[in-house]
Amino acid sequence: MTISINMKKIYLDYAATTPVDPEVKKFIQPYFDEIFGNSQSLHSIGQESYRLVETARNFIANMLNCQPEEIIFTSGGTESNNTAIKGIYFAHRNLRIKHIITSTIEHHAVLEPVKFIVENFKDEGAYVTYVPVNSKGIVDVEKIFESISENTILISIMHANNEIGTIQPLKEIGEHLQKINKQREKENKPKIYFHTDAVQTFGHIKVDVEELKVDLLSASGHKFYAPKGVGFLYIRKGTKIEPLLHGGGHEFNMRSSTVNVSGIAGLYKAAQIAQDVMNEENERIKRLRDKLLDGIISKIPDVVVNGDLNNRLVNNINICIRGVESEAVLLALDSEGICVSSGSACSSGSLEPSHVLLAIGVDPVVARGSLRFTLGRFTTEEEVDKVIEVLPKVVDKIRKISPIA
Repeated sequence: MTISINMKKIYLDYAATTPVDPEVKKFIQPYFDEIFGNSQSLHSIGQESYRLVETARNFIANMLNCQPEEIIFTSGGTESNNTAIKGIYFAHRNLRIKHIITSTIEHHAVLEPVKFIVENFKDEGAYVTYVPVNSKGIVDVEKIFESISENTILISIMHANNEIGTIQPLKEIGEHLQKINKQREKENKPKIYFHTDAVQTFGHIKVDVEELKVDLLSASGHKFYAPKGVGFLYIRKGTKIEPLLHGGGHEFNMRSSTVNVSGIAGLYKAAQIAQDVMNEENERIKRLRDKLLDGIISKIPDVVVNGDLNNRLVNNINICIRGVESEAVLLALDSEGICVSSGSACSSGSLEPSHVLLAIGVDPVVARGSLRFTLGRFTTEEEVDKVIEVLPKVVDKIRKISPIA
């Protein structure tokens, strides 16, 4: 599926955010000026909003293979992650010691809530174990289970990494954890909940909560061509969790706030489109991704490819170019009308090397030359050809004047 959008620049930063699909934009317009009612209002305009929200909830639940009441609409991935992590912790504050396990390559929207809990509630017995990953960015599953103690209440492992695109073995983790929890239940010990940040995967690859055996899952609309400011959190029925927001008791008492009807309408339509075009779109993007990567490697010496080349999202290229600083390359490319990134958009202003690249063993000096290209629905072959033409010239010019070359 190729759609032309009015964009003069070449945009290859789809992992950071996506443009709103034109079909989504058209679909949500009535929810701004006609069907704008509060979904809890009893009048007809409010009830139209309510029906849309519930239709969207049912559709998302069907995609995830869960029950509609297990879907809580939020403002996006960060809120969903915070609700999952803090909500599980606060629901277990009566326990003497509370242990959380996560990985060293999680998004900051997971790492920071965990850090907040440990720093502010260590006197309550809160502590965390950060499980390492291998050189390809795959989490060490054995280390996860070696880290489990009788005090563990939560494991949070992302579905796919936002920087290097590697897909984590959630099914393997979930199946083994399910066995552990059955034994804990017999021993009358608290369940260990399993959360995943699926912000980079939902809408792009199949995500089935029963297959993955997760209890909580976070997603964000703006990563799959819906508007910014809307997402959802899947919470398995029976999960012991506390809400972060209190008020009118919206979203089954889990997320009090007037429901973002227009945003949810966009999320719904974008999810519909994603389901319809996913296989075809991934095949097209993978072909373009492989062409771009082959072009970069063949024309630029001393390029390091980061992450697992096979077990990764099809739109992702993450490389380090020796002898350059990524900031200089980014600015030079931007002047040529090409938009890429050096890693997570949430930390792009940082002068420190990516924590993900350091975690997979990339030398800190080499990591400063990292670039992330993420392709999407509107990427064309002509754009890929342009990048293959421009990037080698940019790198060659910078290397000639770079003090680290």
